[in-house]
Amino acid sequence: MKQTGLKKILAAVAIYSAAIGLAIAQQTTTTTTTDPVTGTTTTQQTTTSSVGNIVTYTPDSDYFTFRTAANAAPVRYYYTKDTTVVDPGGRIVNWSAIRPDLPATIYYSTVGDRVVVRKVVLTQPATIIKREETTTTTTTRP
Repeated sequence: MKQTGLKKILAAVAIYSAAIGLAIAQQTTTTTTTDPVTGTTTTQQTTTSSVGNIVTYTPDSDYFTFRTAANAAPVRYYYTKDTTVVDPGGRIVNWSAIRPDLPATIYYSTVGDRVVVRKVVLTQPATIIKREETTTTTTTRP
């Protein structure tokens, strides 16, 4: 009975791994069509995802660099005020949670010659630094 449960778990893990592999391998799809009667050209772009590490992020800029593999060159990904950053649980976090070498999944599309990020999903939870201060006062009595 225990072996059947283990086989089901292993099969589910294998299916999930295959689905993740397909999601990582997605490419941006751009479809351009021209209406022969009116001559109107329509371009449609599909959002794509990529998994890797954030290499650099400067709060005053409009981009961050992202690397999909250890031996790959970092690429600039631009963000807008509509770009959201979420933790692994799906909760929205501040941009201050982004740190260099932080693993993440980004969802983006190509707009002109720029890659514009729509959503950043941090793979690790944002680090919360809690500081506690203790003050000891000693008084002496005469």
